[in-house]
Amino acid sequence: MRSAATQYVRKLSGFAKPSQANADAFERAVDAVAAASQQLLDELVTAAPARDREVEAAKARARAAERFAA
Repeated sequence: MRSAATQYVRKLSGFAKPSQANADAFERAVDAVAAASQQLLDELVTAAPARDREVEAAKARARAAERFAA
């Protein structure tokens, strides 16, 4: 979560690595974005069943085979 928040703040601020003068503000922003993101994920609800990665990959391979069959 923190990595994604850092990437977002870097993109938004335009700084890959902030100066010492901006480091505290940068870190507070990363903390705030990470907290908001975690809160969002904690509060989301769904009625859909969980997906199995292997089953979904097999379906994708089957679609690709059908689509690109010679």
